[in-house]
Amino acid sequence: MSAACLTGRRGALVIIGAMTFSGFATADLIDAHGDVLHSCATQFHSYGLRVRFDGVVSTVRCLEDNALLKQVLATDGEGRVLVVDGGGSLRTALMGDMIAASAARMGWSGVVINGAVRDTVALGRLELGIKALGANPARSAKEGRGDVDVPVTFGGATFAPGNWLCSDEDGIVIGPHQPDQPDQP
Repeated sequence: MSAACLTGRRGALVIIGAMTFSGFATADLIDAHGDVLHSCATQFHSYGLRVRFDGVVSTVRCLEDNALLKQVLATDGEGRVLVVDGGGSLRTALMGDMIAASAARMGWSGVVINGAVRDTVALGRLELGIKALGANPARSAKEGRGDVDVPVTFGGATFAPGNWLCSDEDGIVIGPHQPDQPDQP
């Protein structure tokens, strides 16, 4: 289950299946905690059924090879968010419906991919937060090249394992830990 338990002026704690979402908006978080939180400037598309998600960060760095991503998402997610630095490549998809369905079954809150996905219609039916740069039907390599649980940087933000991430319609906010509740108006 996600560690999120805060409320904000745009909503209360929302239960989504076995997962939770804190209900506060990224804009409220930046307004209240801009000294410790940062936004990611990369503009992502949302593909999963879960538009808002948050959790503790795990990372994968890979380029056009999804073997490590598949391996990590097959483990118990415990409400975490996997941040994947695919180098911004749109030449091949790093995640499709089968890997995403595994992630949803394993309790991941979301996946942020600095790269492409495929099977977007099926992704839209999965109870998982999915953000990616775009879509491409081409398959990726399966050689296992890359790194797991290393800091990755894109969009002017660094995502380190153990950080906390919150994502909604406005974007992605990252910080060293989950902040206190934003003040109510």
